[in-house]
Amino acid sequence: MSHPRNRRDFLVSTASSAAIVAIGGTLAACGSDASPAEFNYGVASGDPKDSSVVFWSRCVRTSANTDSGDIPLALQVSTRDDFASLVANVTLSASVTYDFTVRAKVTGLAPATRLYYRFLAGGDTSAVGSTRTAPAAGTANTQVRFAWFTCQDWSVNHWGAMSLMAQEELDFLVHVGDYIYETVGASFQAGAAEPAHTAIQFPNGTTLPDGSRYATTLADYRTLYRTYRGDARLQALHAKFPVVATWDDHEFSDDCWQDHQTYTNANLQQTARRRAASQAWVEYMPVDFGDLSFDAANPAYDNLRIYRDFRFGSLVHLVMTDERLYRDDHIVSEAVIAQAQGHDPINGSDSIGARYFVQQPVLAQFEAQKTAAMGRAPSILGTTQTQWWKDRMQGSTATWKVWGNELMLNRLWMDMRASAPAPYNAQYVVNCDAWDGFPAHKAELMGFLKTQKIQNVVAITGDLHAFQCGVVRDLPDPATGTPVLVDFVCAGISSSSFYSYVKAGSAGTPLAALVASPEIFDGALKANNPDMRYLDHHAQGYASATVTADKLVVVYNKVKPLQADGSAPASPLLKRTRITVAAGSVSPVVEDGV
Repeated sequence: MSHPRNRRDFLVSTASSAAIVAIGGTLAACGSDASPAEFNYGVASGDPKDSSVVFWSRCVRTSANTDSGDIPLALQVSTRDDFASLVANVTLSASVTYDFTVRAKVTGLAPATRLYYRFLAGGDTSAVGSTRTAPAAGTANTQVRFAWFTCQDWSVNHWGAMSLMAQEELDFLVHVGDYIYETVGASFQAGAAEPAHTAIQFPNGTTLPDGSRYATTLADYRTLYRTYRGDARLQALHAKFPVVATWDDHEFSDDCWQDHQTYTNANLQQTARRRAASQAWVEYMPVDFGDLSFDAANPAYDNLRIYRDFRFGSLVHLVMTDERLYRDDHIVSEAVIAQAQGHDPINGSDSIGARYFVQQPVLAQFEAQKTAAMGRAPSILGTTQTQWWKDRMQGSTATWKVWGNELMLNRLWMDMRASAPAPYNAQYVVNCDAWDGFPAHKAELMGFLKTQKIQNVVAITGDLHAFQCGVVRDLPDPATGTPVLVDFVCAGISSSSFYSYVKAGSAGTPLAALVASPEIFDGALKANNPDMRYLDHHAQGYASATVTADKLVVVYNKVKPLQADGSAPASPLLKRTRITVAAGSVSPVVEDGV
């Protein structure tokens, strides 16, 4: 991998009517290069603050131009859509070093201001994007509107939810992970995809025993981002709204932890692959390198930090966490579960029993053993990020603390002690890749909110491919736990639903009767988890939120599946569900089918 030697090479200022920081490419004189160039991947803005925004594009020469050198560019930013006057005009260059992507952080901007921007290369001009700076932290503002989305698997279903989102009037978007999927042809990608999404071919890639392939090299991950960003609907979202992004697992590897993949029980460590995935993510996301603390000279897998926070006036403090790079290994060992069942402890894949549908006594036993061995409880955030999260929550003066959280916080258990024959007659923790799988760590954070009396905390979550709204307690038993936050889980844009996964994997087990239909499955989960206020585990779509001083209102936008002929529905909306949380309350009010 080729990167500048240190952070100073990323952050170079130039004189302008606003301060400019160029990221991901050296500043260069923008001459009158007339070489034909293309901005086929649109434009994007991100990480909006009260005085700064990051701007992004990718520029390549047309196929007729064989010049392989850097491409001189200019970024223009204006408060007018005709660019009659500029607040920033910065020169850049697109380099092969960063796959011809460029980022520029413009500072010194006015708060709560609509801005327009475009990139120019010689006589070629990008699409025009719009963005908005945040209201100054602590200043009174009456409303904040945002949407969040997740899990946009190119290989299944359709992206009609993006078209619906683009019709909204929002201050910003949040992406809570799985922007790309690192695999093609995996069993969970067996569903049809809309015709516009053709099969992806990796330049390199690695083949798994089931015939699926996963991204391995920097070229592979770049191919994924180019493919995804080639969709006009995703480009339209980026062009209209600034985005605050984090990642989940598929930006690197399914159910990953640190630099380990989990395709097999071996939990192989793949540092070079982790670094390639991270580099592609920072190249293609409009993120602030100053916040990310990216250090390419550091050879470790964790050579960047993406947890960071944003303030939107007095109403919203958005706290974004990273729940993959610093997490410990899953508490229950796949190899031990495999050995107990007579399976291959190295080359097999025993996620069931180790990461999904884990018997609760087994989880407790393994957690006690690992806690004793490590001298602390296994963690998702890691010790440094945990303290950072606590400091941000405790020190926040905003009315609402919104936690950009990749993984389900809601309790999701299934008690089959009285309904299933041995050895299935146990109480199960359904998803131990999420917060339920790290009970002590979850209790530590939720207990902190309780003891510090921190109110108006909501989590905006992805990963599960389901809509959920639940009350989260410091202790998971409703009889003894105190409610401390509300978790809003958003279904994926296109990824197959959680229900479909469970149904496919339950054949021949006592669980099969519980997944006879989505309604039966949801009913069983609701009965086992009384703090669930709303759930739909067979869904695709996105979520939007309207925040005022007295309430936070979330709308779940569920879309229709592919039509019988495999095409995307012309009118994708299926239904909307509105859920309201009053300030000072942890009791969501649900209005279904609004």
